[in-house]
Parts: sequence; structure tokens; C-alpha cells
Amino acid sequence: MDNHTPEQRTKNMKAIKNKGSKIEVMLQKELWHRGLRYRKNAANVYGKPDIVFIGKKVAVFCDSEFFHGYDWENKRNEIKSNRDFWLPKIERNIQRDIEVTEKLKSEGWTVIRFWGKDIKNNLKECADIIENALVKNDDL
Repeated sequence: MDNHTPEQRTKNMKAIKNKGSKIEVMLQKELWHRGLRYRKNAANVYGKPDIVFIGKKVAVFCDSEFFHGYDWENKRNEIKSNRDFWLPKIERNIQRDIEVTEKLKSEGWTVIRFWGKDIKNNLKECADIIENALVKNDDL
């Protein structure tokens, strides 16, 4: 159930960033403190990953639960307002995420995707996964 007026909801949704989100910044800061250097939203890499290690071919995506359809089969029924807009939009996002992941992998990239909740609750473990992928790609 939505406790906001349509005007409030519209204002809230417009304020959501497509880059530089809280979860991205959290992970970027952790990686930076570990001495890892990366590119943000690299336009020259397919799908514009949130964090990119170009030389190592590691692409990291920080996916928010709402926009990327976490637990979609259950959550889709919870969307009550503007369903004609949100359902196709989120389903297209899910499909695009799959397409981007497949294309990057086919080009030899290691693709890592984190849900926002995982970054918030397990920041160090997420950074460890990235660090391990970078070390593994040293061996290639």
C-alpha cells in the first residue's frame, strides 16, 4: 500500500539517481580504501557498468531492488499504482540486465552484480568478491 500522494510519489521517483547512488558510492569508497582504482559508468563498455576495471575486464553492477526486479515474481503483485508503466519498465530492465551480462561475458568480461541490500548489509564481502575476481583475472 502506498502512503504517498501521487505528487509525492512522482517527486520521490524523480529524485532517484541513475548513477552515483548511495549503494554505488558505498562500494566505490570501500574499493578506493583498499587501493583499488576503477572507472565509473564507463561509456566505452557495453551496458555502462557502475564500476569498471578495464585492464582486468571486470564489470560491476549495483542493482537496486525496485528498478532491477529483485524477487520479481512475488514483488510484481505489490505494485499498485501506475502498473501499466512500472511492470513493462521493470521487466525490460530485467531483460536488459540479462542481455548486458551475456554480451560482456561473451567478450571475455567477468560480470559481477550485487543487489543494493547485499551492498548495504555485506559491504566488505562484496568488495572481497571484486578483489578475488581481479586477482583471478591476473592469472589469465
